Amino acid sequence: MLFYLWFHQTFWELTDAIHPDCASISQHINAQKQCAQTRREEARNRTGRKGCRTEWDEIRCWRQAEVGQVVNVSCAEVSQLFTDNQGYIYRNCTKDGWTDLYPPYEDACEFVEDVETESETMYYSTFKQVYTAGYATSLISLITAIFVFTVFRKFHCTRNYIHMNLFASFVLRASSVFIKDGVLFADETLDHCFMSTVACKSAVAFFQFSILANYFWLLVEGMYLQTLLALAFVSQKKYFWWYILIGWGLPTSILAVWVLTRYFYDDRGCWDDTESAFIWWIIKGPITASLLVNFIIFINVIRILVQKLKSPGVGGNDTSHFMRLAKSTLFLIPLFGMHYTVFAFLPENTGEAARLYIELGLGSFQGFVVALLYCFLNGEVQAEMKKRLWKWQMQGYLSFTKRRRTLFTESSTVTQISVLEKCSPKEMPSSECQNSVSSV
Repeated sequence: MLFYLWFHQTFWELTDAIHPDCASISQHINAQKQCAQTRREEARNRTGRKGCRTEWDEIRCWRQAEVGQVVNVSCAEVSQLFTDNQGYIYRNCTKDGWTDLYPPYEDACEFVEDVETESETMYYSTFKQVYTAGYATSLISLITAIFVFTVFRKFHCTRNYIHMNLFASFVLRASSVFIKDGVLFADETLDHCFMSTVACKSAVAFFQFSILANYFWLLVEGMYLQTLLALAFVSQKKYFWWYILIGWGLPTSILAVWVLTRYFYDDRGCWDDTESAFIWWIIKGPITASLLVNFIIFINVIRILVQKLKSPGVGGNDTSHFMRLAKSTLFLIPLFGMHYTVFAFLPENTGEAARLYIELGLGSFQGFVVALLYCFLNGEVQAEMKKRLWKWQMQGYLSFTKRRRTLFTESSTVTQISVLEKCSPKEMPSSECQNSVSSV
């Protein structure tokens, strides 16, 4: 569920050794702010109390202590950058204040650099290449499918209009991934943890809108199919503008709320983090709800298909019914986005390896699969393409035949004129002229 954002946020942290961990930096900054706040509160409430005040030593916060008290801290509590080697740092509180650290951090704790191994770096780099290839393939196939549905008037109907909007949402989704990666990670020498430009925030906002629009158009496809199966004689055009409102209007409204909330309450970085839960659920909540509704529709559609296949009017044996049902189900999975429901209601860090394969590996090719199934492998589209191809071939053949006939006629006329010129009385006897004309 929205694993794309997690991967794009953490990929460069995991693979680029010159960048520090953004989560560690954020925790460090928050700890420093809390320490300063505690120190201010102690200054307001201090009424002749002796002892050592709260102090920030640029690494961690030492809370207030009484005179004579010895405070010890384990290396694991200091920072995630230190290994938990059971080392301790001690500090005494005296009447003159805090003593120096004993032993120092570098002596008590073993410091390890946050550098991934070469194999891990290659692993994530390979995955980046996979989803880049997947989105590029989807982008090309989807634009081609939209072109086919737009050019041929025969395909201008409500069903294909909804397909075209779904294709457009996949195009935006693929484009937003390339734009986001290009804006945030164009310069690898910069630390993107502290980037906070209008360009990067706009790229992330566009990315979020594309994700929202894509999920809601998957929902619209499910609602439309449910309507066709449940209400056989319903006017399709009657509900089309409601589908447009759901597919594009709701994502726009949700994004506007999210942008305003981020701007006024959490305007940090490029807005590509998920640390603030209530802000993150502005995006995650509607997507989770749409997946839940689509899953219910998916189950209901399968139920209706089973009932229709078992009806007396449908011929065939049980094996053919099962094959047709399996085929219909496989066709519906990418249309409804059912592969996202595997991890939709689990925490974001659950099954990260499997989610990489399902949501990034398979998800990047989803647009290509949808275009393939609902455009290029569609019987009507193939028949129309063959018909147009045959028509173009016949037009080309007729044009070539007409051109050839015209050239032949012109050639014959020129030949006759040249013969008549040769048969002029001044140049040739009449008998020879007659013989020449008759030979022609």
